Amino acid sequence: MMTLLVSLIGGDMEEFNSKLYWEKRYATGGNSGAGSYEKFAEFKSAVLNEFVKVNNIDSVIELGCGDGNQLSYADYNFYIGVDVSPSAINICKQKFINDVRKSFLISDELKEHRADLAISLDVIFHLVEDAVFFNYMKQLFSVADKYVVIYSSNTDDNESSPKHIKHRNIEKYISRHFPNWLQTNKINNIYPYTGDHLTGSFSDFYIYQRR
Repeated sequence: MMTLLVSLIGGDMEEFNSKLYWEKRYATGGNSGAGSYEKFAEFKSAVLNEFVKVNNIDSVIELGCGDGNQLSYADYNFYIGVDVSPSAINICKQKFINDVRKSFLISDELKEHRADLAISLDVIFHLVEDAVFFNYMKQLFSVADKYVVIYSSNTDDNESSPKHIKHRNIEKYISRHFPNWLQTNKINNIYPYTGDHLTGSFSDFYIYQRR
């Protein structure tokens, strides 16, 4: 599970602060979760590497890079990883210290950076605060010059969700709030969720192109 991009800016969810949750997780030795490791990471990278190759993508920005394990499988010419957690960014900087094609920024440092492709992998359903979600989506589509690729759930059903997860119908939200972007493809996850997050994921790929 990847971490969040945007700092908490307010809201009425007093019992849970997603930014603090992920910073504490990384600062105490935790990782990005099962979705960023082994077969899940391999599947996501196979899709992304092929997409980058076919569409001649030169630069990538990832909003919510986490501990960088997913990135270990990637083949990008130039990459900027962004995360709200300073501890996650420090982990990534050390992991890729000798790779000049990769750089890492805390979310507040992103500023005017842009790329051909912006990616969001297992992040959106961790944006439990509405204000954080709104700002994240705005940033995701504003930093991308050509494409946005999202790997996430796509439902409003949160009946059994834990406190650090909030599912959203992203297709409906994007069509309503980002009319200049066209959904060109959906790629189903080959490891569907059947009740155990260690063996399956509720995310799929949603691919958008600027009109």
